[in-house]
Amino acid sequence: MIQDTGIVISPDSARVITRPCLPSDGSRVPRIVSRIMALGESAAREELRKTVRDFSGRHHDFEAVLERRYEAVRGYMPADIVPSRAHRLLIGAYFTGERSYASTALFNPSIVAHPDQSGLPAGSVRFIMSLRATGEGHISTLTFRSGIADRHGSVSIDESSGFACTAEPRPNVLYDKPCFVRKLYEMGFENDCSRQCTDTLPAEFTMEQLQDAVKTYAQGHDPLTQPDRLTCEKIVWLAQCNYEVNFDPRVPLSERVLFPISPSEQNGMEDARFVYFRDDDGAEKYYATYTAYDGRVILPQIMETADFAHFKMITLNGKAAVNKGVALFPRKINGRYAMISRNDNENIFLMYSDNIHFWHEAVPIMAPAYPWEFVQIGNCGSPIETERGWLLLTHGVGPLRQYSIGAALLDRNDPSRVLGRLSEPLIHWKEKSRSGYVPNVVYSCGAIVHGATLIIPYALSDQQTTIARVPLREIMDKFARRQDP
Repeated sequence: MIQDTGIVISPDSARVITRPCLPSDGSRVPRIVSRIMALGESAAREELRKTVRDFSGRHHDFEAVLERRYEAVRGYMPADIVPSRAHRLLIGAYFTGERSYASTALFNPSIVAHPDQSGLPAGSVRFIMSLRATGEGHISTLTFRSGIADRHGSVSIDESSGFACTAEPRPNVLYDKPCFVRKLYEMGFENDCSRQCTDTLPAEFTMEQLQDAVKTYAQGHDPLTQPDRLTCEKIVWLAQCNYEVNFDPRVPLSERVLFPISPSEQNGMEDARFVYFRDDDGAEKYYATYTAYDGRVILPQIMETADFAHFKMITLNGKAAVNKGVALFPRKINGRYAMISRNDNENIFLMYSDNIHFWHEAVPIMAPAYPWEFVQIGNCGSPIETERGWLLLTHGVGPLRQYSIGAALLDRNDPSRVLGRLSEPLIHWKEKSRSGYVPNVVYSCGAIVHGATLIIPYALSDQQTTIARVPLREIMDKFARRQDP
């Protein structure tokens, strides 16, 4: 039933991005700048020439990258220093580093229809595939590839260039005060400090306005008590975790890298499950639920985009917004948002909410039933709507931490009703690909149906990504009768 496309997407240590490279002790910055400024003009030009020679072939508009980095460190420099262009770019170079973001793994893919379907042969669809990339420091980022599935279900992947770049934070983002305050209170910070910090804010406020309000409170209550200090820190933390970024739309999709920015993500953005969402009013956008990891704690978050150039990152709040692996349904069900989740790290749950930011309800709908999933089960991406019900790809963990991909069918009007599930895995590791970064694992974060074909991108041992095709009718015909554990 499973048809292998032969496509394998592998990690690539040659793909690099630039990142800020500041010493942890900021007092060192002026000393480094002083050494650079001590170079004569000709020496500075020569050092810059060698730097541009060695690195400009690895990055788009390399000198503009150095200029932006210089602007970022100007605040550390004495105001009376006015460097020449050569010194300016050289200062930027000394505080810039390359990071190999995809040298170790490209895995855990999801797939959605591309927002641009122009210029295609009849019956074809252009798609976007997201991938989790890991490299230096084992920090997970999100990267993208595009491709086409033709009317017969054959799949091809577009060529990618050797360049890569990260998104730029969007300045002057506006925060919705009622939503922000509700999130803050649900985090357990409903107190005099939080009220006084937020009461003076307008209905829509900027990060600068919020920081000014927190600073004003802190100055008026000096010295701060420990609870007030924690509240002030969490107010700013929450704002930093809800942010927006932009890519230059001229940058090809395969070059766009979403690198962790917020405190909750500083050690990785993991396993994005993208879905094309259509609201009841006809509005359309893409959402992706993902795991934010700060090195100690994991948090489920969601991002939204209309064009894969501008992304908005949103924290999920509420007692049900826990654990990894939440996946949003592609539309509301009976007027409410719905998600598949694994709240207890063992069973599959169904969650409903009237507000996409807040999740409080979660009910278990599937438990491990077969030996290949006795340890735990979870989703492999958002449910896919078919005439017979919601097709839900699942993952199961069996002996020796083997991961397999299975499937279940949920009722279209009441997804808590499991109409059928496969008693055997749909996809299991193969001998030739079982060895990798994490052995004996196959995993996906989302599939699509195109015509009569289910297209499943999935990871091989958490290292490479491949794509399989499955005739939709065959998988539907193989659903066993519902079996309660």
